[in-house]
Amino acid sequence: MNKVPLTVQGADTLQAELKKLKTEDRPRIINAIAVAREHGDLKENAEYHAAREQQSFCEGRIKEIEAKLSNAVIIDVTTVNANGKVVFGATVDLTDEESGKDITYQIVGEDEADIKVNKISVGSPIARALIGKEEGDVVEVQTPGGVRSFEIVEVRYI
Repeated sequence: MNKVPLTVQGADTLQAELKKLKTEDRPRIINAIAVAREHGDLKENAEYHAAREQQSFCEGRIKEIEAKLSNAVIIDVTTVNANGKVVFGATVDLTDEESGKDITYQIVGEDEADIKVNKISVGSPIARALIGKEEGDVVEVQTPGGVRSFEIVEVRYI
């Protein structure tokens, strides 16, 4: 498996989810299975089957997170000397040249990407266009709606 870049915050989020799955969810599901078994015939026991399905999901997610963390390269952008260039983990303030709207994105790993909180994957077209550029540069991004131009207003490492 390839190494996966993660920000410090992304790694912390995955660690917290893993801890919750192992210390809260797993014991709760095991208890639910035990209670459901006490109800008798397992073939027609919906509670038992639902609990087993939850267990399967929980164990699968634990394995997935452990694999991601074991293959992660955790990058602390506050310690990277990028000389004002856009790098993984950077927060970038942009102006859409066509609409004049300002937008801020943080470039993160695929597992951390969430457009609702302006975190975009390092593999996204916008991030790929921004990497290596610096304040004042104008980048053109091919989007489904056509080519869009953005001016880089500020690059921050937080």
